[in-house]
Amino acid sequence: MRKLIITFFVVIMIAALTACGSNNAAPSKKSKDGGSITLAVPADPLVLNPNYASDRVTLTIQQALFAPLFYINGRNVTPALAEKLSVSKDQKTYELTLKKNLKWHDGKALTAKDVVFTLNSILDKKQNSDLRGNFVFNNKPVKAVALDNQTVKFTLPEVAPSFQLNLEQLYPIPQHVFANESNLQKSTKNNHPIGSGPYQFVTYKSGQYVELKKFNDFFGGKPHLDKVIFRVAKDQNAANLGLQNGSIQLKAIQPADVANVTGKGNVDVVSYPEYRLNYATFNENVPAFKNKTFRQAISYALNRDDIIKSAYGSNKYAVPASSIFTADVKFQNKNVQTYPYDLAKAKQLLDQSKVDKKQPLTILYLNNNKAQESIALYFQQQFKKIGLNLQLKPTDPAAWGNYALNRKSTAYGILLNGYIMGPEADTYKVLFQSTSPYNYANYHNAKLDKVWDAASVETDQAKRSADYDQIQNKIADDAVLYPISYDDALFALSKKYGGIKEAKPQPVTILRDLSKLYLK
Repeated sequence: MRKLIITFFVVIMIAALTACGSNNAAPSKKSKDGGSITLAVPADPLVLNPNYASDRVTLTIQQALFAPLFYINGRNVTPALAEKLSVSKDQKTYELTLKKNLKWHDGKALTAKDVVFTLNSILDKKQNSDLRGNFVFNNKPVKAVALDNQTVKFTLPEVAPSFQLNLEQLYPIPQHVFANESNLQKSTKNNHPIGSGPYQFVTYKSGQYVELKKFNDFFGGKPHLDKVIFRVAKDQNAANLGLQNGSIQLKAIQPADVANVTGKGNVDVVSYPEYRLNYATFNENVPAFKNKTFRQAISYALNRDDIIKSAYGSNKYAVPASSIFTADVKFQNKNVQTYPYDLAKAKQLLDQSKVDKKQPLTILYLNNNKAQESIALYFQQQFKKIGLNLQLKPTDPAAWGNYALNRKSTAYGILLNGYIMGPEADTYKVLFQSTSPYNYANYHNAKLDKVWDAASVETDQAKRSADYDQIQNKIADDAVLYPISYDDALFALSKKYGGIKEAKPQPVTILRDLSKLYLK
C-alpha cells in the first residue's frame, strides 16, 4: 500500500476528478490565510512514524506531518522533498538530489543523512519495519551513502525494476531524533513526532483528536490554514451529522452517505479514482476454506453487480473487479477466472467439495462501514441459497486488526477488506506470500512465492509481464480471494473552503497537501 515510486511524473490526474456541486476554484483575491479545519477520521492513529504506518487513518495524518521524496498518484510522480533522481546505465546505481534548505519541524536541517538513516532503519531487522522487503532483493539489501548534504547514492545488489517506485515513496524520519532509540516502533519520540510536512504536531488525545499547527518553513510554501484537527469519530452517522451542522468540515464518505450529507447544501462532494480493490478473502486456517473446490463453489454463488448495488446503491462509484491488480498497475490482466454467477455450478462444486454444509461459517467486517455491512448481508443471503449457514461478525477497527493480523486466527472464514497498493506490482506480494504478516488468506504456495521474487528483479519486460500473468491466474484459479469491485473515493468538504484542486485529491489520504486549502 505504500511506497511505490519512480514512474510518477509531474502530471496530476485532475482531469479524472469529479466534483458534485463544487464551486472550488484556484486561489483568488478572495482566498485568505488563517482559520482551521476539522477532518473526521474513523479511528485513532497507530504509530505516527512513516516506517510503520500502514492503516488509512495513520497514513492520512502522516500526510500532513511528514513529506515523501516524491508524490505519487496513479502512475504519475511529482517531486516533493527530492529535486531529482538519476539512474546509471547499468540500472544498479541511483543518485537522489534533495531540494535545498529543507527543514524539520524543530528547525534542524533535513539532509541526505536523514534519508540514509531512514533506509538503514527500515533495513535493520531489529526494527521490524514492514517496508524492509521493498529494499531487499534476493536476500541482499540496497546500500545507501550520503555524498553530501543534498545527495544520496543508492547501490543495488542487482537490477531491480521495483526499486525506484519504492524509493520515491519513502518518507524520511529525522536522524537527530531517533539515532539513539533502540526500538523505533515503540519509541516515545513517536508521541510527539517531528516531521517535514506542512503541519507540525501540537497534541494528541486518544479517542478524541490529533491537533496540528502550520509549519511556516514547509518546502511547498506557507500553509493557508493555521490549524488542522483530526477528530476521532468512530460513529459514522454522528460524523456525517457533523458535516451537516458544520462541526466537521472534511470527511471521507461512502456512496450511501451522499444524499444525507448534501441535504443542507453546505458541502461539496468530490469523487476520484482511488485504484482500490474491494474484496473478500477466504481464511485457509479454517478447514472448509482450505478446500479449493469449496472456495470456487462459493465464488460462483456471488454476483458482483448485485454486490455493488447492495453496497453502493448503484454502479456510479464502482465497477466489477477481476484481477488482484488495480488499473494503475501496467501488468494488470483482467482475463483471469472470475467465477461468473451460477448457482447451479456453485451447488455442484459444493457437493464435490464434501464440506459439511451444517457447520457454521463466519464473515468478519467493520461495524462502522455501511458498505461492508450490506456486502456481508448479501453474502449471508447467497450462502443460504446453496445451503450454507454464514454468521455475521461485525467488529470495531481495533478488534478487526487483531483478528486479521493474527496469522493463526480461525476467528473468521471470510474477511471483508480493501487495499490500495500503488502502481508497482511488486508491492502486492506482501498480501500473498506465505510468510507475509498481511497474508490475510493464510495462503501458502512456495512456488508462487518464488515467482513473486523473480518478477521483482526481472529486467526483461515481456518475461516480467509473464511472471505477473502467472501470479494473477494462479491466485484467481485457486480462488484465494473474491475480487468484488474497483472503487472510486469520495469526500465531503465544507463550501467555506477553497483550494481542492491545488490540494490534489489522492488515494488513501483524501488530499495530498492540506496546506493548499483556504477559507474563502
